[in-house]
Amino acid sequence: MSDHIDPAKLDRLAEVAVRTGVNLQPGQDLVITAPLAAIDLVRRIAVHAYKAGGGIVTPFFSDDAITLARYEHAPDESFNRAPEWLYEGMAAAFKSGAARMAITGDDPMLLAEQDPAKVARLSKATSIAAKPAMNPIVGFEVNWNVVAYPGAAWASRVFPDLPVEEAQGKLMDAIYDASRLGGDDPVANWEAHSKNLRERVDWLNAQNFAALHYTGPGTDLHLGLAEGHIWKGGASLALNGVVCQPNIPTEEVFTCPHAYKVEGTVSATKPLAHQGKVIEDIQVRFEAGKIVEAKASKGEDILNQLLNTDDGASRIGEVALVPHSSPISQSGVLFYNTLFDENASCHIALGQCYADTIEGGSELSPEQLKQKGGNQSIIHVDWMMGSDAVDIDGITKMGERVPVMRGGEWA
Repeated sequence: MSDHIDPAKLDRLAEVAVRTGVNLQPGQDLVITAPLAAIDLVRRIAVHAYKAGGGIVTPFFSDDAITLARYEHAPDESFNRAPEWLYEGMAAAFKSGAARMAITGDDPMLLAEQDPAKVARLSKATSIAAKPAMNPIVGFEVNWNVVAYPGAAWASRVFPDLPVEEAQGKLMDAIYDASRLGGDDPVANWEAHSKNLRERVDWLNAQNFAALHYTGPGTDLHLGLAEGHIWKGGASLALNGVVCQPNIPTEEVFTCPHAYKVEGTVSATKPLAHQGKVIEDIQVRFEAGKIVEAKASKGEDILNQLLNTDDGASRIGEVALVPHSSPISQSGVLFYNTLFDENASCHIALGQCYADTIEGGSELSPEQLKQKGGNQSIIHVDWMMGSDAVDIDGITKMGERVPVMRGGEWA
């Protein structure tokens, strides 16, 4: 561990991830995926998991050097395959009641110099292979959580002007602040924060809007909402009866858009880091829910590859509202990491919807979800389109307009 990473802060992050994030239950197994660089955080999580009475903690690690070795030396056909057996094993663990924790902290630009076609092929193969393990997460069948570790390569991307160890320390501090870990009782912090998000959720669900209308620089978007959509945010009840906090940090309330009722134009307000590339100044135009025109000042080819992944990749499966005054936005830090950057701004997600954001969605077949407007895809990629210059109105079923956000803040 870097000498600049405060071990007390790392331990507090691990404790909150276990107690508040995944909310591990006595006797419940825990499956963790993490970059090898995050081993110190994984070890602290294991300590707190066992202290909480958890069952077996099983980590799976990725490693940047091994990932690059594949791109540099593996035969071409390797990029059409992913280890189905691994994801089938994870799916079996979730079916048996295990909880899921993912630790992010990889180098966001790791694949920047690799063949984009290989990167896209492997990403698609992995998404297909991972579906058995992802379905219980998307359907919220089990309690799960995502937290972050300040890996050296990631820290150097965020703070390129600092020596690597100083960058790691500064990124740890940024993660700590964004994750609301300060004060005497971070668990109580999260209870209060969840209550605030719940109030937003309850108001939006009571409004039961038919659509949202976004206006701002380069944006004039009419976004229909799925039939029976449900707003969610903060702590959530999984189908196994456990209340968990899926993302730490989180500032969003979110729901399911109607995949076939989106019209107009939208411009991204922050860059998108995807598959080792940065896509900047995204501008898209929707017709009948589908992106029919897409531009970017940088990485446009990567954007179009993403949109062509499958039939649902050019439609959206999630819409989220985040105030411009969120701590992550106010920090001014671009994290190059969706877990953080999506919580700095209102955003939409290309691809797969979350079944639990439609009433009774977890019991519906993919075709029934589609009939209600839920999108289906092997991808789910968030990108930011909110700022202090964006206004949002809710459109009622009678066509009346209700202010939801003005200047990026709750109205």
